[in-house]
Amino acid sequence: MTEAVTTPSPHEPPPPPEKPGGSAGGITPADIRDGAAVALVIGAAGVLLGVLWAWLAPKAQYVSNGEAVFLKNSESESRIGADGTFFLLSLGLGLLSAVLVFLWRRRGGVPLVIGLMIGSCFASLVGWRTGLWLGPSSDVAAAAVKAGKGVAFDAPLQVLAQGVLLVWPMVAVAVHLGLTALWTPHDPDPSDTEPEWGAYPAPHVHGAPAPAAPDPSDPASPEPPRR
Repeated sequence: MTEAVTTPSPHEPPPPPEKPGGSAGGITPADIRDGAAVALVIGAAGVLLGVLWAWLAPKAQYVSNGEAVFLKNSESESRIGADGTFFLLSLGLGLLSAVLVFLWRRRGGVPLVIGLMIGSCFASLVGWRTGLWLGPSSDVAAAAVKAGKGVAFDAPLQVLAQGVLLVWPMVAVAVHLGLTALWTPHDPDPSDTEPEWGAYPAPHVHGAPAPAAPDPSDPASPEPPRR
């Protein structure tokens, strides 16, 4: 028993060529790996944020009278300065991470942006906790006893405005999207490069029209050849 083979008609247009990649939405496993790598590297860079914050942030000072702990200078702006330092460091690191990711993979892509956002959020949390760990002790009572009565000691670092934790991811994603929109070459319009497969009939299917037959009643028409 033989299988019937259907020969395609010459009048039917050929199927359009398939696009390379073979994945839905143009996302390949390589793109997913790149996004995961970006998330891991930027998340680990949060340690740098914590070290710089603990080193550069101005520190408020407490003093104890033996019964309670008070701010040494109630008009000091050191507590707000810690938030400002964290904000500026997050702003700079967000800008730097966005530029580096763009230079590494100029084509961009959804997995890359997601990896950048997740890594930046994790980096902010890591930097916050690392700065608290490297800064002065959070046990104020023990620090007051250790310092002694009337002796000033550094207050622990704090983030009063929790919104500064979102500065790094917001800046990184916004700058990366802007760079991608400005400098990444866009794919050509398929309507400009691909043929119109729906056009029928094709110009090459039909040949030149046949000449019209002479009309016998017309005196101007040539006489048919005699045999």
